Amino acid sequence: MVEKETRTFALRDAKGSENGIFRGKQPRQAALKAANRGIKDIRLRERGTKNVLMFTGERKQVEKPAGAPAWLPATIWKANVKKVCIEKLEKI
Repeated sequence: MVEKETRTFALRDAKGSENGIFRGKQPRQAALKAANRGIKDIRLRERGTKNVLMFTGERKQVEKPAGAPAWLPATIWKANVKKVCIEKLEKI
């Protein structure tokens, strides 16, 4: 079985400047990491490409799962993202 490599995504703000880096095997995984930090409007550009993937994100406090370890607190943060669109840049 071929394992996917980790990809690097740059977090962009509304002005177009890149101010954070998230890594994941897929864009959704990187978006979940950004959403878990409280970012709601997520724009990720994969390094080396001109595509900007746009997500909306949220995080909620939920009860810990049944099989969770004892050291985990009673409530945890759970992130959720939804892909909105893909935007093509003229230049990087």
